[in-house]
Amino acid sequence: MTAAKPTVHIVDDDASFLAAISRLLRASGFEVRTFSSAADFLEQREDGAPGCVVADLQMPGMSGFDLQSVLAQTSNPLPILFLTGHGDVPSSVRAIRDGAEDFLEKRAQKEKVVDAVRRCLERDANERRSRNQVHELRARFDALSTRELEVLSHVVHGRLNKQIADDLSIHERTVKLHRTAITTKLGVSSVAELTRVTIQAGIFPFPRLQQTFPKGQ
Repeated sequence: MTAAKPTVHIVDDDASFLAAISRLLRASGFEVRTFSSAADFLEQREDGAPGCVVADLQMPGMSGFDLQSVLAQTSNPLPILFLTGHGDVPSSVRAIRDGAEDFLEKRAQKEKVVDAVRRCLERDANERRSRNQVHELRARFDALSTRELEVLSHVVHGRLNKQIADDLSIHERTVKLHRTAITTKLGVSSVAELTRVTIQAGIFPFPRLQQTFPKGQ
């Protein structure tokens, strides 16, 4: 199956500028789609498809900042580049603070715009790769039983087998069996690596485990 080609989504209510910037980016080798409003883009967006957004700041209805906020809350947010005719320092500071790749005026040099779009697409590829790695890690953690997660929590907090056994009221041999199962399922070989993947998967610190176990289980 061929991977989808990254697409530059241009959102601007100025039809003449929309046509001009789309010609520039297509001539530079980018796949481009154009939208006259943020609402149109969000309605037609293919969730999960790679790419980036080039948006005006001030538009009727949903503004560029509104669009940035909505994108940030999706499971696969696209990086956004602001290309506006109404730039000022407070707006640029807010845009970058909230995660925009860049904030340029519409009269910026063509080379600068093209470079910013390339950076946007590279950022999307990197962030997408990181999200995929986290999803794969979490799938491994999903294979752990609640008891194994409980033992894992003690291990990454530096507890020894005997201490874990005492805390959980189980045999030390049982703790060792659980630790073997954990490292096998997660594909790690050391406590340091175990801690790293636990943090990377976003499940550390562990939430409180509600289930209780009888002594000796």
